[in-house]
Amino acid sequence: MKLPESILRPVKRIHGGAYLDHHKNTAETESVVMPCPAAVNIPLLQHIGAPCNPVVKKGDTVFVGTLIGEASGFVSAPVHSSVSGTVVDVKELTISNGLPQKYVTIESDGKMQPDHQLAPFEVNTAADLAEAAKQCGLVGLGGAGFPAHIKLSPPKDVNIDTLIINAAECEPYITSDYRECMESFNDVIEGVYLIKDKLNIENVIICVEKNKPLAIKKLMEIAADRRDADDAVKLMKLPSKYPQGAEKVIIYSATGRKLPLGKLPSDIGCIVMNVTSVSTLYKFITTGMPLVSKRITVDGNAVSEPKNIIVPIGTSVKDVIEFAGATCENAVRIIMGGPRMGNSVIKDTAVIEKRSNALLIMKDKKIAPQTACIRCGRCANACPMNLYPAAVETASRTGNTEQYNKLNVNYCIECGSCSYVCPAKRPLTQIMRTAKAEVRRQKQ
Repeated sequence: MKLPESILRPVKRIHGGAYLDHHKNTAETESVVMPCPAAVNIPLLQHIGAPCNPVVKKGDTVFVGTLIGEASGFVSAPVHSSVSGTVVDVKELTISNGLPQKYVTIESDGKMQPDHQLAPFEVNTAADLAEAAKQCGLVGLGGAGFPAHIKLSPPKDVNIDTLIINAAECEPYITSDYRECMESFNDVIEGVYLIKDKLNIENVIICVEKNKPLAIKKLMEIAADRRDADDAVKLMKLPSKYPQGAEKVIIYSATGRKLPLGKLPSDIGCIVMNVTSVSTLYKFITTGMPLVSKRITVDGNAVSEPKNIIVPIGTSVKDVIEFAGATCENAVRIIMGGPRMGNSVIKDTAVIEKRSNALLIMKDKKIAPQTACIRCGRCANACPMNLYPAAVETASRTGNTEQYNKLNVNYCIECGSCSYVCPAKRPLTQIMRTAKAEVRRQKQ
């Protein structure tokens, strides 16, 4: 007789971090589907690695799920049309991050017709599973955008003993993963057991922060499923402490293992999958529909009615904001992602990508002026990677860039905890990013 399921506690407690106001305003709001926009601009680089090569041209007719960008290398992921209609152009545009990038512009016919060639993908082996992830165009949906087929293709001499399902969602405002757990639970549970079975993984740890009691109750059903005869699938309740969902942090919490610099989780026997990535993979296998839309949380103190919206990839920020019924008249900042690790949107022509999980529209807020560093050490206490950002700032200010390597700046995960706790309001996170870029430049 199987024993009642118990909830695991973290194996290790992270150093530092910060307790943030959650602002999970949309947690219990059911997602709404956005109608197709008049046109989409789909970037051919929505992942870490090489951009895709376009396989369509001006004048081509495409459907929802039609391949428009072919992966150009192992570290790459194909891109598909999110609407049905006509290809207007394939060219470089500067519409998202201020840098020129190749986009496929598609004028929608308003019908959202699926490609007739789409069909369920048969998965019998681990290789089939990895190929399914590749054909889906699946990348890490927690924000990093690492191609999923690489995660699911560990070297043969590497023993993967633990699958970590990341449902932490530790950033304020964002509830898109939470809604995936609540609205697509069957796809999540089937995806978890499919990956476990095909990769022959001994242990599965589903990690969720304790501020999500309804999700905990739901995810507990996965651990209690009849297929888990050997009790290998466990639920772990994590402290509601930012940045608990970061890859290095969640691995340490779940297993006690430290991920060395420049290594992948597979090098220490782990695979980390975002909960939405798991369900998206299963949906593709059963329907053949690749990753063409994304659930995003639209919130912020300039939004009167926050909501989660399922948006076709390539839809402009302007179109999403208008559909959400929000206004930018009093907003001074639009953030793609969360308030801690998101990026400011330069202009509202920026588009929703595979990696997008939130759109925050923020009003003006009085910001305390920067003052001199008082050497209080709070930044070091808050850093989950045990770094000393204030020392990096000193090295940056004095031009002593040789110190960057000694201060281990490449270990920074850019979580923003140092800036959040700094009483002097120093731009420590930006300085850490600049220092990491300088180290990369010196190596090149």
